[in-house]
Amino acid sequence: QVRLVESGGGLVQIGEPLRLSCAAFGRAVNTYTLAWFRQSSGKNREFVAGVNTWRRLSAYYAGSLNDRLITWRDNTANTLYLEIHSLKPDDTAVYYCAADENGGSQSRYVGDFDYWGQGTQVTVSS
Repeated sequence: QVRLVESGGGLVQIGEPLRLSCAAFGRAVNTYTLAWFRQSSGKNREFVAGVNTWRRLSAYYAGSLNDRLITWRDNTANTLYLEIHSLKPDDTAVYYCAADENGGSQSRYVGDFDYWGQGTQVTVSS
């Protein structure tokens, strides 16, 4: 079993950056695709960014967010990171980390991921 624990959320001001972390426990996840999703109140969970294990750990992003995000993984620390720049009120959501046992996947679909964290709340204050 893999347990994912997100951290780094909180209350931030518009325009500020934020870094989230997701630590994996129970098993090494260096062969898994790791990803970030978010869910705003009343909306479906949506894909944000992911990193698979192909092509030198290539990252892939939601098109609408691409220019404000960077995600990367540190396999020695069994951890996934997400930096969001120029935060907007629309970025307010619970951010979830997820792991897909298919390390070659570039999936953006909730149903493809095998493990989930409990989420961390990000609130962008206007």
